[in-house]
Amino acid sequence: MSCIEVMPKLGLTMVEGTLVNWHKSEGEKVEKGEILFEVETDKLTNEIEAKESGILRKILVEEGETVKCLVPVGIVAEGNEDISQLLKQSGGESGENEKKEEENRPEEKSGVKNIDTPKMEDRVKISPLAKKIALKNNVNYKLIKGTGPLNRIVKKDIEAYIENNRIKVSPVAAKLAQELNVDLTKIKKNGRIMKKDVLEVSEVAKVPEVVPKEKIEDKPVIQQLVKRGEKQVKMSAMRKVIANRMKESVSVSPTVTYNMTMDISELKRLKDSLKDIFKVTYTDLLIKIVSQVLKEFPLVNCSIKGDTFILKNYVNMGVAVALDDGLLVLVIKDCDIKGLKQITTEFKDLVKRAKENKLGLDDLEGGTFTITNLGMFGIDTFSPIINQPEVAILGVNKIVQTPVVENGEIVIRSLISLSLTADHRAIDGAYAARFLQKVKQYVEKPGMLIL
Repeated sequence: MSCIEVMPKLGLTMVEGTLVNWHKSEGEKVEKGEILFEVETDKLTNEIEAKESGILRKILVEEGETVKCLVPVGIVAEGNEDISQLLKQSGGESGENEKKEEENRPEEKSGVKNIDTPKMEDRVKISPLAKKIALKNNVNYKLIKGTGPLNRIVKKDIEAYIENNRIKVSPVAAKLAQELNVDLTKIKKNGRIMKKDVLEVSEVAKVPEVVPKEKIEDKPVIQQLVKRGEKQVKMSAMRKVIANRMKESVSVSPTVTYNMTMDISELKRLKDSLKDIFKVTYTDLLIKIVSQVLKEFPLVNCSIKGDTFILKNYVNMGVAVALDDGLLVLVIKDCDIKGLKQITTEFKDLVKRAKENKLGLDDLEGGTFTITNLGMFGIDTFSPIINQPEVAILGVNKIVQTPVVENGEIVIRSLISLSLTADHRAIDGAYAARFLQKVKQYVEKPGMLIL
């Protein structure tokens, strides 16, 4: 059964997405429910499943393109099915163009085909993914015979060509060539390329004059000099969003950071006492405590629109979580009316799905306050940047075993410093201090949570 695959709408506020990767090439078989392509928004990347089984007949949106939600990105249909109407419906080229292109292809004559005189580029039928792989690997795809529908060149054709024409090179030579930026295709040699072959064509002649003559023969030094320089790396979509939002936050909010040290000994006892029932972390406990305190300090839980404070009678707690390619703020909804166990369970599930790239936009939106914990990295104190449109964020630092004086005696206590960054438009210093004092009361006497 044929269908038009579209850019999905993954959340209420999503208006567009970037198609970052096709898992199938044109002409390849697709099974319903199989991962077909990946979509990146300003907050996450999602794998999108095929709606129907068939052949990926047409790719309408190339990798890297950004389009509005519900815009057609591809067509899945049976191999012999007429998709001309689907092409017109989706705004793609007419199926007649494909027929004409095939009719204009010269018939192969009997005997050996002259591969040294390829036809014009516009007569070569190749899938977008196959073309991308070919260009990346400097492969002249005009010399390759396609095995896809209508003799189209597909991904497996390019990969087979690369494998059959792969340069024979030793592992050491391959690594050295990469380090010295040597193009292995320019080394003309019968047999395996070795380390000495790479060194012969490397840029050792360009060693700066400041290097002493006696060091010229020092190969490790030469290799390090050749590798010195600059490298430009494009930001990922997630990193670009983080950069823009941090810049926006700093320009919008006049902020002050307030630090307060608290005795976490009793909270530690509570945490340890619960381990036989369910595993709870300090972050889980602080989510519960801060959610409780925010109800008493509505300005810390508000947002600002123009000259108006938008006060919320609910707490949606955002928790910053570091992933390999950036930072996400996971949002646990209605924390002020949920128990500790439910908060712990939901937070663990959010973190698990974040690592598996299975989050929805609703998991990342609607936060009213954010907690970010760098204590596990040994940070003493820091000034977190507010997650807009919120007006405050709480930084959690490392726990330190500290000698303190109690009743004239020195005892060891577990102390922690919390750092509150607040928007001074909404939160004055005294208000911020009282908020931290109340958090401190709960941290040092967690039994208050049951009151």
